[in-house]
Amino acid sequence: MHESILDAIGHTPLVLLQRLTQGLQARVAVKIESANPGGSIKDRVAWAMIQDAERKGLLAPGGTIIEATAGNTGVGLAMVAAVRGYRCICVLPDKMSQEKIALLKAYGAEVVITPTNVPPDSPESYNGVADRLAREIPGAWRPNQFGNLSNPEIHYLTTGPEIWEQTKGKVTVFVAGVGTGGTITGVARYLKERNPNIRVVGADPEGSVLSGGTPKPWKVEGIGEDFVPKTFSSQYVDEWERISDAESFHIARQLARREGLLLGGSSGTNVAAALRYARRLGPEHLVVTIGCDTGRNYLSKFFDDNWLAENQLTYRQTQRHSVADLLQRRGPRQLAIIQPDATADEAIHLMERLGVSQLPVLEQGRAIGSIQEITLARLLHDGRDPTQVTIREVMARPLPLVDLHTDLDEVYRLLLAGYSGVLATDRDQVLDIITRIDLIQYWDETRTHSKTEPSEEAPSS
Repeated sequence: MHESILDAIGHTPLVLLQRLTQGLQARVAVKIESANPGGSIKDRVAWAMIQDAERKGLLAPGGTIIEATAGNTGVGLAMVAAVRGYRCICVLPDKMSQEKIALLKAYGAEVVITPTNVPPDSPESYNGVADRLAREIPGAWRPNQFGNLSNPEIHYLTTGPEIWEQTKGKVTVFVAGVGTGGTITGVARYLKERNPNIRVVGADPEGSVLSGGTPKPWKVEGIGEDFVPKTFSSQYVDEWERISDAESFHIARQLARREGLLLGGSSGTNVAAALRYARRLGPEHLVVTIGCDTGRNYLSKFFDDNWLAENQLTYRQTQRHSVADLLQRRGPRQLAIIQPDATADEAIHLMERLGVSQLPVLEQGRAIGSIQEITLARLLHDGRDPTQVTIREVMARPLPLVDLHTDLDEVYRLLLAGYSGVLATDRDQVLDIITRIDLIQYWDETRTHSKTEPSEEAPSS
């Protein structure tokens, strides 16, 4: 028996996907944070921040909690406030679902709505309004989840260890979206301490600046930002996957229809990124991602066909083109590589002779790094003798590996994420490099703007 509902926070289940992973070799598991009593992963953060404030004397009995929130943190704060006897005011952007607003009010919270399409430093933004209210109301405390280090710390202390224990240390890839950055920072820090070889992948909506994209509005709630939060430590993220609103909502709907998991749009983003990343992995890999909140918050939004149509977010799958298709059309060519013990001078002359801007670094047939023209330019600019510098000393991370069956959309996303190329492989043998111009030429020649067919799976009758 628990003393209060707050004791039921955490220790959420980890569930392997079964149907959405058909055709994949790697396993993909989702940690169902919607099983927390407030319905989301933010219960952990809300309780941790309030406990920290109480210990520090920042929040006294009868005090007021004010927070700018995408909804779920507000629900967690409102739930804790109800148990602890605090007044709670939540400031939300106007893109939040009516279900979330109603839920906050059900817990006794007061809700203030602000416009979405204003600059992040505007006094009318949800952070700006929350700051003003905190100044005006006596005894008010603002958790500031975007700058409160209790946020990533609670994931380091609880979520990360739970994942490690539930997978018996076999997790190889962790995928999570970034809102405040607390989840990915805290979990990644813990997992990498246990196993530095674990890869951490950020799942980011198209339009968020966190993965380096051009800022634009997006519909998925709770993840992606137009600024970099103080609670986010980017050094823990090894790679990014950028996911469109349409794909996020499509996968969230598929999770309900095919896996029985009713989760929110950010969970769709996470799972879409996890599935995409898992395509390039073998059977020894276990990918873990986060089911951030319950889909019951979004029944009037992306679970509604009319809402999707009105927002032009009905998912449509275009004709597939693979790495094999591109290589076949382009024809065979010699792969330019360099060994790690070669000199930078040799790389310079090889690049000049072949007219290439990067070289894969292979050792015993395995890609261990890459050398870029900018690296060589920096070396010469700094006055170093390229005949005395080995490639091993200056090489960057290896280019991503893709097999012949990999969809060219996946290649495009990798190039969009900042890679200068990808290595095409067959049975672990590196065959060729695919660069941006290769992709441009292929698409230009094939004119892939062909008729599309909707792939949304209809419910069974």
